[in-house]
Amino acid sequence: MTGTTPDAALLFAAGLGTRMAPLTRTRPKPLIEVAGKPLLDHALDILDDAGLKHVAVNTHYLAQQITDHLADRSVLISHEPELLDTGGGLRKGVALLNSDPAFTLNTDAVWTGPNPVEVLARHWDPDRMEALLLLISQDRAIGHSGNGDFLVAPDGRLSRGPGAVYTGLQIIRTACLDQYPDGAFSMWEIWNGLLERGTMFGALHTGGWCDVGRPSSIDLAEDLLRRTE
Repeated sequence: MTGTTPDAALLFAAGLGTRMAPLTRTRPKPLIEVAGKPLLDHALDILDDAGLKHVAVNTHYLAQQITDHLADRSVLISHEPELLDTGGGLRKGVALLNSDPAFTLNTDAVWTGPNPVEVLARHWDPDRMEALLLLISQDRAIGHSGNGDFLVAPDGRLSRGPGAVYTGLQIIRTACLDQYPDGAFSMWEIWNGLLERGTMFGALHTGGWCDVGRPSSIDLAEDLLRRTE
């Protein structure tokens, strides 16, 4: 599809999970469980609930475990023999989806409240946007440290600066990847160009969100989920 709301998503699951050590010595981070369910399944449930039909997952570290875990699902695997970072992984993964635009979603968070994919889809305006990121205010970003990632203008346009936190979910026009060569590069290389063009926007998540990047974050995430049962 071109320009419309996407029905395809790439899940990022290739990282080494070093912050989650020692739990990731024998398991990839997306298979670490929160509330009895692997993080990868929490992310897949969000996509399923939003009705997305085409999903790809990128893999690298302990990739066979993820492939085996997904064996009963119609999910495409974008395997990276060498890590490509977020930008390179996106470029490789969306080639399987043949979708412009596409969602991308990190697999190291849990969410509560309205389905974040549906929230982002409602705010997507292909006439103005090359990317739309879902953000959350710093005071509600559980398990996250730092000064935030973006300032949000009244019209939703983004600029870099201490402010709202990126949740790991976006819609991005994949045509903007054509200028980048194959290989490893950061998502920020893409975003910096979009920020300069003024085509990168943000929307705020009104539910709960927890960054599950470290072992200590698991209890925080499970507490968040319990409070919404």
